[in-house]
Amino acid sequence: MIFCTVGTTDFDDLLRAVDALAPALGEPVIFQIGQGAYEPQHGQWFRFAPDISSYIREASLVIAHGGFGTTVDVLYAGTPLVSVPNPDRFDKHQEQILRQFGDEGYLVACPHLDDLPAAIQTARTATLRPYQPPQTTLHLEIAQFVSSLR
Repeated sequence: MIFCTVGTTDFDDLLRAVDALAPALGEPVIFQIGQGAYEPQHGQWFRFAPDISSYIREASLVIAHGGFGTTVDVLYAGTPLVSVPNPDRFDKHQEQILRQFGDEGYLVACPHLDDLPAAIQTARTATLRPYQPPQTTLHLEIAQFVSSLR
């Protein structure tokens, strides 16, 4: 099963693109469509769920909007991910985040929906790196700062 998710907002262009490809993908597609107006014709869909982690874990591939929370959830689950930045986001931060994760080999970044078929093929055949969050020392720096106040 392929899981397509757009998060809590809308990203109808992504839904349309995946729906158009769905008949040729060779496995069922389940769509989480958020607040979008488009209702997919080639797969089951729902707007929201209390938790989508089971869909993410059970999928052979996730195709998602570029939201940071969804991206990290999929990376932690270890499911191959094609991630598409939503061009409606005001500051284009999704493009930067996805480019970095893609460059590091954690996911397949797809900056343009025209490239989605190739991105899906790449994600199905590539060996993506398991996600390891970066080490942080912020807690140590805070402790040092607090100690210096005494």
